[in-house]
Order: sequence, then structure tokens, then C-alpha cells
Amino acid sequence: MSEPGLIQAETDVFVAANRLVKEVGKAILGKDDTVRKAALALLCNGHLLIEDVPGVGKTMLAKALAKAIGGEFRRIQFTPDLLPSDITGVALFNQQRSEFEFRPGPIFGNIVLADEINRATPKTQAALLEAMEERQVTVDGTTHHLPSPFFVIATQNNVEMTGTYPLPEAQLDRFFARLSIGYPYRQTESEILEGQRVEQPIDSVGVVIQTADFHHLQTEIMAVEVSEQIRLYIVDIVRATRDSNQVVLGASPRGSLLLMHAAQAEAAYSGRDFVTPDDVKAMAPAVLAHRVIPRADLRSRGIEPEAVIEEIISGVAAPVPAR
Repeated sequence: MSEPGLIQAETDVFVAANRLVKEVGKAILGKDDTVRKAALALLCNGHLLIEDVPGVGKTMLAKALAKAIGGEFRRIQFTPDLLPSDITGVALFNQQRSEFEFRPGPIFGNIVLADEINRATPKTQAALLEAMEERQVTVDGTTHHLPSPFFVIATQNNVEMTGTYPLPEAQLDRFFARLSIGYPYRQTESEILEGQRVEQPIDSVGVVIQTADFHHLQTEIMAVEVSEQIRLYIVDIVRATRDSNQVVLGASPRGSLLLMHAAQAEAAYSGRDFVTPDDVKAMAPAVLAHRVIPRADLRSRGIEPEAVIEEIISGVAAPVPAR
């Protein structure tokens, strides 16, 4: 970005991100904030965890993102008997060639929906999370690189917890953000019924970003300026989660780093090449809530981690914008 201020060039992430959000919004009505944050997580080269009840559009969101970037969509249904090789793939012996050949598993896609990840055993969960972190899988000593972009949307049903294996904190920390779609408003739900009366809204989603452009877009996001004041503000928020009497375990330094990247993406989406305190505040609950462990009594009173993060932010002094 050549000079500070609003981004003007159509090749920049500003236009691409807004097009992506608008296109995916054709399939996910009334959830603009969720769609925006999901799209920004994708553009930041992260992964997304969605905790919600069944039937609110988690699969539709993943399919719409895949279609909007012209990428390959893969879905993995996690069950207790799912094996790591069912995700990564296997090496099978080819009798005609007298050699082993690799058969890729469903992890080899651009947008991978890991549905009900908490229903699989920890060993199978670890296989997915290792692929997310390394962006490669190793089968029989041979390493196979995953496609780019590679974006995992893992879902957890927060209603039926019987027979599940909750993700430990160390694994939750590997997700860029956690979101909840939630039920639509009354009028929006009526529009959903009308929109799907004769056709599926996913059919109207077109390609607005080529997969080959992602490296450029991610580079543009990283180039968004983060002043020392903003960096210290991010650190102060994360450190406040560790000192808060509402939290048993606070966010790690990885939380600081990913919150900075999320704020950079939010700034670029808003047409700026510099981060403001509002960008940090907008993304902090999604990026930090799953990285903290609130006191047990808060959960019993129905206080969600996102609300705890928002209260912590309210107690941290924001820097005065220099511009």
C-alpha cells in the first residue's frame, strides 16, 4: 500500500474481502457480522471453530465460502469410530505397478468442514489439528502438502454433549477464531423460507476470488500498519485476561499475535491501511473467548466467555488515535 488512508486499488484486499462477504451473504441471510469474521479468518490463513445448535447454517457457510473462492469443498463427519487415516489418507499397494501409492483423504480440500469434531476420539482430533497447524500430512514417512488456501471450519454441537470428547485448551488455542451463527430474526427466517421455496440460495453464489490470489491478499493484510500504541493495547488486553478474577486461565501470546492479524484484516476490510482501537475491539471476542477459561460459576449463571472478554476490554484504556 503506497500511502496511508483509504485503499483504492481494485486489486487490494479491501475490494476482495467486501466482495467475498457480500457473495457469501447471499446464502447466509441476516448474519453479516458472522460472515465477515469467517471471511476474515479465511483471508488471515487461520481456521474457524463454530459452536452452535444444528440447522442454523454451518454447512451452508462452509459451502458458500468454498464456492465464492472457486475452491474444493470437503466435509468430514466426525464419529467415535473415525480413524486418523480416514482423514489424512492411506498408502495402498498397487499390484500392477508393484508399489505403494497414496490415496488422499478428505483433508485435501480448500475448505474443509470438520463436522462435530468433538464426537471423534482425541487421537483422531489430533490428526486433524496437526494437519491444520503444519498444513501437511505424513503417511508412511512421506510428507504430502495440503492445497492452498487451506481453511478448516470445525463445528461443535453445544447441546448434545453425551459421548463427546471436548477439545482441550491447547487444541482450542490453534483455532484463529470461534463464532456462533445463532437463530435468525423472525423476518429473516421468513425470507429464508421464501428464498428456499423453489431453489437453494447457494446456487446464486459465484466466484469472486481466485484461489491463486490468496497469497497476495494475505500479504496485503500483513502490510496493514500496526502502531506501537496499538500493539501495546493488544498486549494489555491479553495480559488483562491473565490477571482478571473472572478467568481461571488467560490467553496465550498466540492470542496476542492472532488478535493483531485479525485487527489488520478488519482494518483492510474497512478500507484502511492502519489499525485503530475499534478494529481490535471488534475482533477480540471472536479471537480470545475460546482461549480463556472463565470461572465455573460464570458459566452456571449463563455468562459466556465473549461477555467476559468484552468486560475485560472495557477496563483497558484505549490509545488515542494519532490520525
